[in-house]
Amino acid sequence: MTDPDHIKACFIAARGYWRPWNDALLRANPAFLSHYAAYAGHPARSGPLSARMVELIYVALDASATHLYEPGLTTHMRLARQAGASEADLFDVLHRVTLQGLSAVFQAADLLHEAAPLPALAADDPLRARIAATCPEHAASLQRLAAADPGYVAVLLDFLAHGRPAGGLSPDEQVLIDVALHACFTHADMATTRALIEQGLALGIARPALLQAMQLGAHLAVHGAALGATVHARETAPAERQG
Repeated sequence: MTDPDHIKACFIAARGYWRPWNDALLRANPAFLSHYAAYAGHPARSGPLSARMVELIYVALDASATHLYEPGLTTHMRLARQAGASEADLFDVLHRVTLQGLSAVFQAADLLHEAAPLPALAADDPLRARIAATCPEHAASLQRLAAADPGYVAVLLDFLAHGRPAGGLSPDEQVLIDVALHACFTHADMATTRALIEQGLALGIARPALLQAMQLGAHLAVHGAALGATVHARETAPAERQG
């Protein structure tokens, strides 16, 4: 099907939006939009995650410091609210987004510990219990980090435990957000993704739900095509339209 109106209608039905870059691609490469809508729409509508959860994952991915795509964030916050997401859900997602960089600190600090080790955290140090209660999946790294900088770990645990709103995401939903953030190509932290998969399975999250959370991140790469199409449209516009 090459009818532009039909392509546009199908794209909006599949993706829930239409932006200027879509017009540029519709003129130059309509097949892109037809097949992209099917490719990007498949994981959003075919897995076990609810529309609310899909949109919250998109909010996390677009808000992430590794992506920061405001147009998409605006769209998916609106769609998340329409799908039943609360304000607490949205701000819980933003809390998870803020924690995304921690895995790099843990991994880098572990490398530093390998090169210049310190004595282990004392067995009776109260930070041990706090770490076990608040962030057991990273307990080993946090204990090593606490041996070097206990103040940092103390305030980090405070933020982990108390920085999120009341009444937001469930524990399994938090894991799904984290899986999407760490598995996405914009971050691609496979060591943490592995740990999150194990954590999710232990919580009873089904394999298809974890896979869907991973798949939702791949087509963020379309924002490169969006940028290219926008620049192409601007550079090839008639001189009078360019001012």
